[in-house]
Amino acid sequence: MPSEWRRLLRLEVLKRPPTPFTERLLEELKKSNRRRREVNLGRLSRVAAEGEVVFVTGKVLAGGQLRKKLVVGAFSFSEAAYEKILKAGGEALTLPEFLERYGGGSGVKVVG
Repeated sequence: MPSEWRRLLRLEVLKRPPTPFTERLLEELKKSNRRRREVNLGRLSRVAAEGEVVFVTGKVLAGGQLRKKLVVGAFSFSEAAYEKILKAGGEALTLPEFLERYGGGSGVKVVG
């Protein structure tokens, strides 16, 4: 993730009132790209229940099957992962979109 993009994401998080969720996001955004997590859809399928809201503190990759309808937020998505989430009937949200809906982090499962 380019440093300019990372800076814009940090600014988006800082606009929100501080919560444990936004504090965790800021900590994750401070990490270098090499230390950021990559999570396959198969893992999301194992750890999340149908209809659950999850946030991946890194990039979502398309490995594995996703047969559950999930709302998935992440710093980034591979193109194939994005398509698989939509095909399963779920939603793939970028960080600004996710914060708009679930900014306080209540009811959000953090994966990664």
